[in-house]
Amino acid sequence: MNKFIVAIAILFSILCSSCITNKDVVYLQDKGTVVNDSLLLKDMGKPYRVQINDVLSINIKSADSELAKLVAVFTPTGKAGSTSGQEALYYDGFTVDLHGNIEFPILGKINVLGFTTDEINAKVKQSLFDNYLKDVSKIFITVKLAGLRYTVSGEVNGSGVLTLFQDRVNIIEALANAGDIKDTGDRTDVLVVRQYPQGQKIHHIDLTDMVAMQSPYYYIQSNDMILVKPLKRKALGAGQTATQTLTTIASIFSVLVSTFFLAKNL
Repeated sequence: MNKFIVAIAILFSILCSSCITNKDVVYLQDKGTVVNDSLLLKDMGKPYRVQINDVLSINIKSADSELAKLVAVFTPTGKAGSTSGQEALYYDGFTVDLHGNIEFPILGKINVLGFTTDEINAKVKQSLFDNYLKDVSKIFITVKLAGLRYTVSGEVNGSGVLTLFQDRVNIIEALANAGDIKDTGDRTDVLVVRQYPQGQKIHHIDLTDMVAMQSPYYYIQSNDMILVKPLKRKALGAGQTATQTLTTIASIFSVLVSTFFLAKNL
């Protein structure tokens, strides 16, 4: 009987340790790893720099009617027909190729890799001045990133390929857009698979630690894949909360006691 009680006690301790606590689910906790709080916001003011496979929306307009007709040749012709949203961007946007270039009407290839949208705006305007128009003071150019496209998979409430129409998106915003990480997801070791000219690399980030805000992977880039692993304790099959765990313990205890007395009476 003593061995039976010891076995129950061990089982109880294992199942209790499998409960999911606040430390498992709370983002950006102060774990004493941040040396200088001012460093947390050091990258927030930096503009996004265009990467390979980004899609740019570039429009050239003019209030001058004659000039508007001339610059119309640089405006996407709407090959998408009646399509809209992401599908229209696929047809009418400018995709950055593996060499960091976009193919612009008449002007040809323009290298945009690593440039901000403001810098690309200036490059397009300068190219127009050098090759096509002698007066660019009356034209208006808008250059925007046509959304950040990324993939989320694993222990999240809404996996899939998603797009946010913002220039800068941090990983917590990206996950929130996917329904957030489940309670059974491992926030301490989220994987970010990022595209580089030489291939893909896997990076790790602990979202429960405030120091994550200093990580170069805190802000996502186009075509990032965010993978969330399950907590190891999920495999035990115990409850996520104390109540669920106690219910599981009670059920197991009831079965074991019944089995014990049944075997004893045989």
